[in-house]
Order: sequence, then structure tokens, then C-alpha cells
Amino acid sequence: MANTTRVPQGSPRTHRISRGHWTTVIALSVAVAVVSVLIGTVKIQLGPAAVVLFPIIWAVVIGAILGTQRFRPVSPAARAVATLLLEIGIVVFLARLGTQIGPTLANFANIGPAIVLQEVGHIFGTVILALPVAVALGLGRVAIGATWSIDRESFLAYAIQRFGVRSPEYRGVFSVWLLGSLFGAVFISLLAGFLGGLSIFDPRALALGLGLGSASMMLGGAGALSLLYPERAGEIMALAALSNLVTNIVGFYAGVFLSLPLCRRLYTFWSRIFGRDDDGRRINRRGPVGSTGNAASAASPTDTAAPQPAIDSDPVVRPTGKTMLLAYAVVGVSGLLMNFIGTKTFAPSDILGMAILLVLTAASFRLAKLVPSIPSSVWVLGIATVLSATFLPSSSLIAGLTGHLDVILLGVPTLGLIGLTVGRDIPALKSLSWRVVIVALITYTASFIAAAALGQTVLHL
Repeated sequence: MANTTRVPQGSPRTHRISRGHWTTVIALSVAVAVVSVLIGTVKIQLGPAAVVLFPIIWAVVIGAILGTQRFRPVSPAARAVATLLLEIGIVVFLARLGTQIGPTLANFANIGPAIVLQEVGHIFGTVILALPVAVALGLGRVAIGATWSIDRESFLAYAIQRFGVRSPEYRGVFSVWLLGSLFGAVFISLLAGFLGGLSIFDPRALALGLGLGSASMMLGGAGALSLLYPERAGEIMALAALSNLVTNIVGFYAGVFLSLPLCRRLYTFWSRIFGRDDDGRRINRRGPVGSTGNAASAASPTDTAAPQPAIDSDPVVRPTGKTMLLAYAVVGVSGLLMNFIGTKTFAPSDILGMAILLVLTAASFRLAKLVPSIPSSVWVLGIATVLSATFLPSSSLIAGLTGHLDVILLGVPTLGLIGLTVGRDIPALKSLSWRVVIVALITYTASFIAAAALGQTVLHL
């Protein structure tokens, strides 16, 4: 009889998660990762710039095709397994990034102000540039949620508590979060590669701009820049990870206490300028105009607000000791396999290096449970950075054991898992207004470019 993991009571669905679901997900994720690594990197020249398609992008695309096909759909139970492996895999990737940051900390002392100021770009770039577009397109109060940040997981949780799941603000946060989770890594990698090819920005400034608070977006963008500047790949990855760490530590609080109040005030201003009510409909210019309380009779009946995305859910894998041991083993072995296929070499120390990354990952999850206000991504980056810093005796040991593990190759299976879970969000994607998609892309672009521009300014003072 197959070993099963039951969904905890109270879960919205009661699918049985069996050994077959684990086998399916493991086989699919490994196959997607192997094919993606074998395809390799494809560089498409567009005038002076270039679009770089590398294994991480192939993994997302191929995984998404498998995750949305109708012939043999990926079941909710299988997606639950993929979600668990994804959560572990992304933290393992961050652990490896942390071990790259520590030995190079001293090299970044002279650009410390740029790392801090890039957060200003992330906070206000979206509000200043994306908000007026969102209001003009008729999103109403959805525009507030869609543009006060790039809406990663911590902001989504805050929006649920602050505004409620039926609020327009939450619909905006949810839409941008969903689009970013599904397509953010691909979009940012293409954007970073294009801007990097133009040679307008210092690659270090672009790396700083990638600290968007999303590990997958940062991974995609840093991978594209590393291919354009292979001689500076290590510096780019370390800077992007440092920037992302700063965003994860202070970005949430800055967003809540600075960006959101500014966004709400500017929303009132832009609503008056464009003549829109809180539902995004046009109002009679001769009538009262404001951010609240606009008369529905003054709105055009054909000018409707953005639809509310449907929210789907999968079962949850019960985190028993045996289940978690299996999940960690799958992530570790698949990472080692991709590293071997990609580098065409294998060192016995790779196994010990992966073991260190898995231990750091497990410790970060434990610490996140003890201190819920600090997510596991912040814990693992901080701990790995400190332990690998040159002022500690552990630095040389960790560097020696993990040095052969390619961080990009470790991230390929994880990005493939993102694609496999896309099927869960198809109903929500179908209900998204095209206006929300445009605003989401502007939000990502504005945040990235504004932060990179500030970094560029500070670096060249």
C-alpha cells in the first residue's frame, strides 16, 4: 500500500498525497531541469542589446507547458508536493548565494551607500511611475495595491490583514504577486539582459537594482547579467544578493510606513487629475471629484473596473520527519545532478557542500518559526553570509566545500517547479484584466530601473 500524507483538517481540499504524486513531481522536475541545462544559453541580438535565454528561463517555460497541458493535468496533490520542494529549493539557492557574499564583503565597502539607496528606488519608483498609469487605465483603488510595491509574499500577507481579501487594494496586490510569481523571473531576466547589452548602466548598478525582494526575479536577472559579463559574474551575483537581503530586511517596513501612505495620497491626486472614481470609472467633471464617495450615477456605465481574480488552493503536505527528509534529499540530489551536467565535472566535496546548504536551509526554517517576523530567506542569507565571511575561521572550510557548486545550476530545478505549479493559477490568470498586466510590468520595470539609476549615480559620484 502506498505511503500517503494526509491534508490537515480544515484544509479547503482533501486530496490524498501519495507516493505516486511524489514520483511524478520528482521525475518531471528532474526531466525539465536536465532538458533546460542541455539546451543551454541562447543569445538573441537585438541591435546594440541582446535578449539572453538561459537554462533558468527554459525551466520556467517547459515547466509551465507541462503544468498547464490538458492531456494529463498535474493534479492538486502533485502541485502540493512541487510547492514543498520549491520552498526548500529556493532557500537552498539563497544559502549558496550567502556563501558567495561572505568572502567578498570587504570588496563592497566603498559602494555601501549605493546598496542602501537602491531601496529608495524600489519604494518610490513604483509609486511615482506606475501609479498614475494604473489610475489612468481605470483600476480604481486596485491601483493602490498594484503599485505601492512589487507585492511579494510579505506584502500579500499584510494586504490580507490590512485591507481584507474582498478589498480592491488586496486584488491589486494579489494580481501583481501572481504575475510576478509566474512570469517575474522571465521578465526581469529579459529586461536585465536587454539593459545590460545597451551598456548604459554599470553592471554593478543593474545588479543592485535586482534586489526586488524576490529570489526568483533576482536569480533570473543576475543570471542574464552574468552571461553578459562573465568576468564579473561572481560580483554581480553577490551584489544582487546583498541588495535583495537589504530589501527583505527593511523593504517591508519602508513599504508599509513610507510607500503605502505616499501611494494613497498620490492616488487621491491622480484620481482628480484623470477623473476616476474608486471603481475606476470615469466621473462627471462637473460633479464632485475625490478618492472616496464618488457617485455611481456620474460614472460611465461602459467603463468598468478590473475583475477580481479567483483564488484557488491546493492541499498541504504534512511536514512529518520522513516527508521532510525525503524533500531535502530530492532537492539536494537534483541540485548535484544539475551541477554535474552543467559543469561536466564532479568533486566529492560537492556532496559535503550541498549538505552544508541543506543544514543552513533547515536551520533558517526553524528560526523563521521561532521568529515569524523574519522570513527564512532573510535568515539563510544572513547566516550563510556571516559564516562564510573572512573574519570567521569557518570561511575557508565553507568556501572549499561549496566553491564548485554553480548557483545558477542549483536554481534550475527550483524554477522548473514554479512552472509545474502554474496550473493552479489558471482561473486567476484568466480573470486578470489586461490593464493589471500592463501595470504589473510597469511596476517591475520602474522598481528595477529606478533602483539601478540611483545605484549608478552613487557609484559614479
